[in-house]
Amino acid sequence: MLIRTFQLFVLSIIMISPVHAQRTAKPVLHGRHWVAITGKPLGATAGAMMFAKGGNAVDAACAMLGATSTMWDVLSWGGETQALIYDPNQKKVLGINALGVAPTGATTEFFTDQELKYPPEYGPLAAVTPGTPGGLMVMLAEYGTLSLKDVLHPSIQMAEGYPIERSAVRAIETHAERIEDWPYSKSVYLPNSDDDNKAPREGQLFIQTDLAETLQKLIEAETNALEAGKSRKEAIYAAYDRFYRGDIAEEIVRSTQEQGGLMTMNDLDQWQVYIEEPVMTDYKGIEVYKLTSWVQGPVMLQALNMLEPMDLKAMGYNTTRYIHVLYQVMNLAFADRDFYYGDPYFPPAEPIEGLLSKEYAHARAETINWQENDPHVIPGDPYPFQGEENPYLHYIDQWSTDEGEFGSEISYDSDFYRGTTSIQAADAEGWVVSITPSGGWIPAVIAGKTGVGLSQRMQSFVLDPAENPYNLPEPGKRPRATLTPGMALKDGVPYLSFAVQGGDSQDQNLLQFFLNIVEFDMNVQEAVEAANINSFQVRESFGDHEISPGRILLHDQIPDWIRRDLRNMNYTLRFGARTSGPITAIEFDRKQGTMWGGASDHGDDYGIAW
Repeated sequence: MLIRTFQLFVLSIIMISPVHAQRTAKPVLHGRHWVAITGKPLGATAGAMMFAKGGNAVDAACAMLGATSTMWDVLSWGGETQALIYDPNQKKVLGINALGVAPTGATTEFFTDQELKYPPEYGPLAAVTPGTPGGLMVMLAEYGTLSLKDVLHPSIQMAEGYPIERSAVRAIETHAERIEDWPYSKSVYLPNSDDDNKAPREGQLFIQTDLAETLQKLIEAETNALEAGKSRKEAIYAAYDRFYRGDIAEEIVRSTQEQGGLMTMNDLDQWQVYIEEPVMTDYKGIEVYKLTSWVQGPVMLQALNMLEPMDLKAMGYNTTRYIHVLYQVMNLAFADRDFYYGDPYFPPAEPIEGLLSKEYAHARAETINWQENDPHVIPGDPYPFQGEENPYLHYIDQWSTDEGEFGSEISYDSDFYRGTTSIQAADAEGWVVSITPSGGWIPAVIAGKTGVGLSQRMQSFVLDPAENPYNLPEPGKRPRATLTPGMALKDGVPYLSFAVQGGDSQDQNLLQFFLNIVEFDMNVQEAVEAANINSFQVRESFGDHEISPGRILLHDQIPDWIRRDLRNMNYTLRFGARTSGPITAIEFDRKQGTMWGGASDHGDDYGIAW
């Protein structure tokens, strides 16, 4: 009895007030004028260079996007971009939808005729249309202040040769055999052709001549338009047209088809960036914003709606009860994601109003088993909460959470955590930008002499309507992606900006980051480093879309008695030394008029502030 009492005393110190008892691996970034944070030190430097030129947070974010897209190991120029922007002039949060679409011929029947369970994970048939170049140029044209030439300058310098990092080298080495099948990728990724190991060495100058020329063509289009009397915005859109309708597009299409892909000129011409209204929920007076159902962002809002009536602080940070309720709530929200989320620009219409209803959240929370894990969580029915009848209840009756159907052990570096990067930027004028770009990671099919690596996002579609009738492939349609920037306002002004990489773990980690600050009084750096949990009882968005009911990731330092409690509640435990995910974030101190930046110690994330 005395031992148990002592354990509970220690638990109260470690779990309820964790951050006051330990130091963070990285310091908080304090800035008055601006903050620039992203997944790579060179990328953060590119953002700082734009601030030094007098640019705003949008300019800086675009430069960071270009720089990280040039570094390859987490994304490339043919990937996709999704962003939230706080515009201080309109005093509102805007969404940027620059996710590529399925090309001509990419239908359910096309893939099922090849006896595929899901679209391919790699290769030219995994590619959606490039989104990042268009997203960058639209954000810059509409909300930035600098020229495309200014913003692309760091990217061009890097394409001309930058010292490649270990993570990219390892990825190239891992996939070298597959890369050999794609001629344009081989010439870029495997420069040491005279060696047995053709991959670049860490610190070797990684030269991308074709990409540098493509970026120069964009600047040339902008320059010609300016010389013809066009405005700054019109000149940037001239560069946009050259990429999606001109000679760059022609080479992307020619080379993609040469390598077995489906992309056409019409696919690139008809694709567009949407500037859209994000979705929002109010959590205890804090407005939390996410992009809508074409990404997984609403799951965080659904989870917050379920958690809002609960006394999380009284449960204690990372106690058995807190871990259990987080796991159950996340599973409920993700089951809805897996069935109901898809491209809102295509029918059928997703029931987003019902999904984000507080009443629906309360009904879902009432199903929680507080004694043990429920391995059979299925999607709910949000339609009555928006006054409609659900047309797909017959599919939910077929829903399966059978682990044997979807696969076995998920490793911490598996597709479940498929990496990307994240970008945070803010300035004294009030502009705030949160971006989660991705796609075109190693190994990507490079589109001919453009140097542009193509996205692999087709694999996030499903082919069986019983799995998700909203997320079936059609030409021109966006797959439901994992990418999920976040932003929160308090008293009508920015309070938090946050994002993370990591596939299906993203909104799990961001939910806990948010609660760390709001419920457990952590500062932004403490919150990005704090130990999280991850549930694997969600269907992966990559590869074979596996699911592992009851499997949970915990931090190595979780005490033995909590481990024992969770095992007795039918959890299968896994452990990691870092479980926060590489979160990047900015917190706004309105009292002092300053910004606090956080960059996780999980990966290479890095920030600069002034």
